[in-house]
Amino acid sequence: MTDVVQKLWGFCHTLRHDGIDYGDYIEQITFLLFLKMADEKAIELPKKCDWPALRDKSGTALTDHYVDTLRTLGKQPGILGDIYAGAQSRFNNPVSLKKLVGVIDETEWSALGVDIKAAAYEGLLEKAASEGKKGAGQYFTPRVLIQSIVRCMKPDPRSRPDFSITDPACGTGGFLVAAYEWLISETRRGALERDVARRTKTKTYFGEELVARPRRLALMNLYLHGIEPHIRLGDAIYEAPERTAAFDCVLTNPPFGTKGANQNPEREDFTVATSNKQLNFIQHILTILKPGGRAAVVLPDNCLFADQAGEVFKIVTEECDLHTVLRLPRGTFTPYSQGVKANVVFFTKGYATEKVWIYDARTNVPGITKKDRPLAPEHFAEFDKCYGADPNGKAKRKASDSKQDRWRSFGIAEVKERQFKLDGFKWLKEESLEDADDLPEPEELATEAIGELEGAVADLQRVVAMLENPEAGARPERTA
Repeated sequence: MTDVVQKLWGFCHTLRHDGIDYGDYIEQITFLLFLKMADEKAIELPKKCDWPALRDKSGTALTDHYVDTLRTLGKQPGILGDIYAGAQSRFNNPVSLKKLVGVIDETEWSALGVDIKAAAYEGLLEKAASEGKKGAGQYFTPRVLIQSIVRCMKPDPRSRPDFSITDPACGTGGFLVAAYEWLISETRRGALERDVARRTKTKTYFGEELVARPRRLALMNLYLHGIEPHIRLGDAIYEAPERTAAFDCVLTNPPFGTKGANQNPEREDFTVATSNKQLNFIQHILTILKPGGRAAVVLPDNCLFADQAGEVFKIVTEECDLHTVLRLPRGTFTPYSQGVKANVVFFTKGYATEKVWIYDARTNVPGITKKDRPLAPEHFAEFDKCYGADPNGKAKRKASDSKQDRWRSFGIAEVKERQFKLDGFKWLKEESLEDADDLPEPEELATEAIGELEGAVADLQRVVAMLENPEAGARPERTA
């Protein structure tokens, strides 16, 4: 995969001389890769829009045919039209397009892996990020982590006739693809019952994404898996969901950071008014979960101690069984957000929280690096065992299931004592801090310090606001 990405990235440098920037280039690759992989999988496309028809042309006939192909596909009904809606060619030089078609044609993409197109896309964005482009990692969650979450959550459409799964910040569709792959592995790649197969194909997988390019990739990935998902282009937080939108399983990693989060959403279903994106995603998930539905949400540490975090998680513990928190290793999101510390929060709607189990996969675990210490299944193997077989966290659990004392439970009374701020439960001593040669990276220390300062400043600002207007501290009771 590295060699393929390197080859594609090297060609990107050549295309820059033709005025094609890295974002346009990556988008054009997704259009072409889809045609190539559809040909490999024998997926039927409109007449003269398939890969061989494109591959066999050259010169201006090639560029004209490519423009016509994008236009024709964009007019198709259903998901194919969604994928290519508004798609435009960025190639003015037919020689450049012919070379890229040749590079893509050299590889049997379907044989490289189930999600290889997303891996190529991720690799190219990583390259762009390393050259100073910011925001490249906002669409990605490490596949090792996604797979662990999915194994715990067991998103099984066979469990009930209207079972549905969503990711309200789906990016390139990693959680949805992994959920489907989990289902196929559970059936040992055997055939699903006819009604289940039909429902799974068209009525099970949902999502929402703010940015058009990753949404295209999510649609492509699932379509190549034989799935026709419903992925809306829009803002999950600032646009209220449809009244009929309710799901059995939510798997998501809301975007980190504060960019764009400068005002409170005007949502009647949000009890806590805040501009914190992650806290608003939590409130959104409470709205879209069916009674009895379950969720797994990736959240940065600062979300667990941020201004109003306690208010939001108080509501979560009252309306849901917040049964599990996984504290992720340092550097989990390397190389995109290397200094970000994060967690996965698991909860089931409809049952008040009595006890929260926390697994510490971070303390005294060497930080993740891209080359020397990459994230691996071993980082979550014990957590998977501790979580247990029940996706709602109801399996019999014991602290002794962790050999290094990484697994402990805390009663709701203890959670209340800490004002529902879950970052405060730490019982292992960080031994690396005693060794000057094994201190965290300066970027990580700086990011942690900034996060704590931002949380403190936000708390102070809220205190000042309440002193100036005491009635502002009152919050309406949640009614839905």
